[in-house]
Amino acid sequence: MAQVNVLGQELQPCSYDPLTGYYRTGCCENHGDDPGMHVVCVVCTDEFLGYSQRVGNDLSTPMPQYGFPGLKSGDQWCLCAPRWQEAFAAGCAPQVRLAATHLSALEFCRLADLQVHAIDPVS
Repeated sequence: MAQVNVLGQELQPCSYDPLTGYYRTGCCENHGDDPGMHVVCVVCTDEFLGYSQRVGNDLSTPMPQYGFPGLKSGDQWCLCAPRWQEAFAAGCAPQVRLAATHLSALEFCRLADLQVHAIDPVS
């Protein structure tokens, strides 16, 4: 089954370095079994990473036992859609790559909000 982005097009990869996605394929795909909905492709910022740590999700600290390198500003990552929405409400939302953000993100996030934070052209 084809994976579709929020623009109604074929889902593009988010990041291979660091390797991201719930399934660690480099894509923010959704097959219906990801309870966290890791479907928003973001570009991390120091502000967002600090916010995430403050609310209990430390994405900066490496966890080699899980193959997690820790994220830094500029890294692209498949973020949970509810976390992106939470960060948006707090004024700390990271930028978004719409072409690599799965359509199911719209269950939690408004397209207009994602578009305001988009780094890729809105078509």
